[in-house]
Amino acid sequence: MASLLRAAATLGLFPRRGYCSRGAQLSLPWCPWDSVGGNTEGELSKGFVEALKAVVGSSHVSTAAAHREQHGHDESMHRCQPPDAVVWPQNVEQVSQLAALCYSQGVPIIPFGTGTGLEGGVCAVQGGVCINLTHMDRILKLNPEDFSVVVEPGVTRKALNTYLRDSGLWFPVDPGADASLCGMVATGASGTNAVRYGTMRDNVLNLEVVLPGGRLLHTAGLGRHFRKSAAGYNLTGLFVGSEGTLGLITAATLRLHPVPEATVAATCAFPSVQAAVDTTVHILQAAVPVARIEFLDEVMMDACNRHSQLNCPVAPTLFLEFHGSEQTLAEQIQRAEEIAGHNGASLFSWAKEAEERRRLWAARHSAWYAALALRPGCKGYSTDVCVPISRLPEILVQTKEDLKASGLTGTIVGHVGDGNFHCILLVDPEDTEEVRRVMAFGEQLGRRALALHGTCTGEHGIGLGKQQLLQEEVGAVGMETMRQLKAMLDPQGLMNPGKVL
Repeated sequence: MASLLRAAATLGLFPRRGYCSRGAQLSLPWCPWDSVGGNTEGELSKGFVEALKAVVGSSHVSTAAAHREQHGHDESMHRCQPPDAVVWPQNVEQVSQLAALCYSQGVPIIPFGTGTGLEGGVCAVQGGVCINLTHMDRILKLNPEDFSVVVEPGVTRKALNTYLRDSGLWFPVDPGADASLCGMVATGASGTNAVRYGTMRDNVLNLEVVLPGGRLLHTAGLGRHFRKSAAGYNLTGLFVGSEGTLGLITAATLRLHPVPEATVAATCAFPSVQAAVDTTVHILQAAVPVARIEFLDEVMMDACNRHSQLNCPVAPTLFLEFHGSEQTLAEQIQRAEEIAGHNGASLFSWAKEAEERRRLWAARHSAWYAALALRPGCKGYSTDVCVPISRLPEILVQTKEDLKASGLTGTIVGHVGDGNFHCILLVDPEDTEEVRRVMAFGEQLGRRALALHGTCTGEHGIGLGKQQLLQEEVGAVGMETMRQLKAMLDPQGLMNPGKVL
């Protein structure tokens, strides 16, 4: 990398001028941006773009407006903030060289996976270079006897499970979207199976990370994939949920699980939100080993019926799934039906065939798009609170009442088996008053969750919109500790700036 930079300087690729910062003044002898029309905003200089091409090849660098805009937003309501260039590295060596090049010249770095996040995590708030990692899509090593696999950042959860189809193993974390697995690591993702199999935090064994200056870190040691360790600080855990602010994840070693012998899913309608959530709590307290237990309010259920051509009753509903042997499933089903019946459940419908279950869970995973269809042309905003299970009925019932009183268009859906649920609110981004009301609703709900000893985000991350709630959640000492970690790993503040802290 050093030789590349020396060659670039020798060829005059970088203009010798004072650094034209977009926010912070750095002591660099030249500027990687050219000014445009005398504005404070600018674009990357031709010399710097040529240096990027020298690393990854001309065909893997773009400054076209269409590519930049595509990479300047995710699925959230946050406005598009495009990077100055997009690059597609093919291997970890190129990622390391790109990081070293950008960091040495004070250019922000924004990692990009599939762009399915919900917190504005890919918005280039200070411009810079977006590093799209989707071309690195190899499954590097499967260790079936050790229940682990090593994947590059372009591998998605569906691609991995397709690859594992004949191995008797699967990766169960499923946030709904076919997200990239390393992107799921970066956001600390979760999903419908978390109640049985845990979140990404529970299923990451090791990470390969390119640090801001280009150095390569293996968080648990090169090639290691042990089930447990007490060796030093938990560096792997540090990068899970770091949202691209500490480094670029270029490989992940993941924990795999045996495919269950038998699977049964069900839907169950309830007379009220209270009854459905009470059933969830009682099933968990009875130690019924449910694999999935999802809540949909009547608005969400109606939207899913329309969007996914289901025919479920329009009522507060639980989607459930059980994994195990035929014998244990019979016991689980009987106990769940008894608990649900005690809480006034009706129309318990079982889906035992694979195609029936696939259709049911496809509808649940499409809930975001089903909600968006309630108000075409609008954007969606999703809350993401998570509370202790004992406080779930209280907060969910109150949230339903607040949503009805707010006059906002929205639904409630969530992974209630681990205390996590979402209000999906539909908003016209051009209506500033409506945007204000939606954001106020989200902040109020976040603070209610904190008051109940929960968290403002169970799986989506902090991104651009929850930074104040993070401060309230972890406190002054927690925030200062995070800032110190960030400053140590990223002293120039160039890794995905503006997110988390």
